[in-house]
Amino acid sequence: MNFCEFDPLSSVYTHSTNHIVSSGRGCELYTTTGRTLLDFTSGIGVNSTGHCHPKVVAAIKEQAEKLIFTQINCVYNESLGRLCQQLKRVVPAALDTYFFASSGAESVEAAVKLAKHATGKANVVVLHGSFHGRTHLAMAMTTSKTGYRLKYPNLPAGIYVAPYPYAFASGRSEAAEAAYALAEFEKLLNTCTAPEETAAVVVEPVLGEGGYIPLAKGYLKGLREICDRHGILLVVDEVQTGFGRTGKLFSHEYDGVTPDIMTMAKGMGSGLPISGIAYRGELGKKWIAGSHGGTYSGGPIPAAAAAATIDVVLGEKLAHNAAARGKQLVAGLRKLQAKYPVIGDIRGRGLMVGVEIMNDDKPDPDKMRDILKEVYARDLLLLSCGLRRNVLRWIPPLVVTAEEIDRGLGIFAEALEAAGY
Repeated sequence: MNFCEFDPLSSVYTHSTNHIVSSGRGCELYTTTGRTLLDFTSGIGVNSTGHCHPKVVAAIKEQAEKLIFTQINCVYNESLGRLCQQLKRVVPAALDTYFFASSGAESVEAAVKLAKHATGKANVVVLHGSFHGRTHLAMAMTTSKTGYRLKYPNLPAGIYVAPYPYAFASGRSEAAEAAYALAEFEKLLNTCTAPEETAAVVVEPVLGEGGYIPLAKGYLKGLREICDRHGILLVVDEVQTGFGRTGKLFSHEYDGVTPDIMTMAKGMGSGLPISGIAYRGELGKKWIAGSHGGTYSGGPIPAAAAAATIDVVLGEKLAHNAAARGKQLVAGLRKLQAKYPVIGDIRGRGLMVGVEIMNDDKPDPDKMRDILKEVYARDLLLLSCGLRRNVLRWIPPLVVTAEEIDRGLGIFAEALEAAGY
């Protein structure tokens, strides 16, 4: 296969590399030219159980031979029932009702539509640096970079932006940064969108595209208190952080806070397109039947893949592995930081780790791109992100081994040396 076969593809896609892959297993992808890639992108957090986990493959095969698709408004399907029961094993008990869709953006749209009906309010608050999707509403809620919104005029109104606590950039302590961000959130309610017109605040527990920044300790609890005081719903966007990625089943568990609505996607189906929201059932009493839906909502094959994924995550203790391998990764990166001062900050939870590339006290996107080029030349796949365009993000599959983490660190060390930093 050569690149001319891809000529009909839209030029709107961006591409990190020009590799053509034919297969994959675990943390590895195999190219048509015989190269082996160590995939520490997981399809941007999608391949949670690695490429082609045998139990997920078996569930997909079994379901495909029995029933490929039924529409949820017409009949129920067995796979979806099994998935509902599986979700009960991992989702906070208070979030006892589920709606299903196909993508992260769709889950965000569903969460906001539910919040508006449940509260009778129109406005939504997001945090600076957030990424919530590329559909028009989700794009209006996305503030991680202008490129996602560029030349798309007349985005939906009623979206307000509060600061995300970013202690490394501000120079404040984590506690001071959390206090600052909470004060700014309350200021927003006093000056821009009154509580009586604010339906929800939507927050990522670890900022994704914005730079892999975990919420400062105390911020989410403070936000929960403000929301309860003002009758605002707390929506936690776990699209990228969910299903074991950060070392717990869901990242908000670190803060001991239960949201009113939680979005889910990416790692939920090990690569099949499925997403959803989990929410407090009483909120749905005001969600008008038929006012939201989707053709592919809860289809049998994605539901079977998601149910099998949960089995694997629990059975193989992948959240525990994510926590252990994440500690190993951070420890290895800190050793490299001592040798390469270009590494300014290392942060994250579990297997969601960001490395901020600096030039003294200034962010340096050019150096980040140089390092990434050398990483790709050595067949390690990483991605970039960050409000300042200078963060390398590490997202290995949750099945990654200690040996593979060491292998990735070794390649990264070679790349840093080759880049001359």
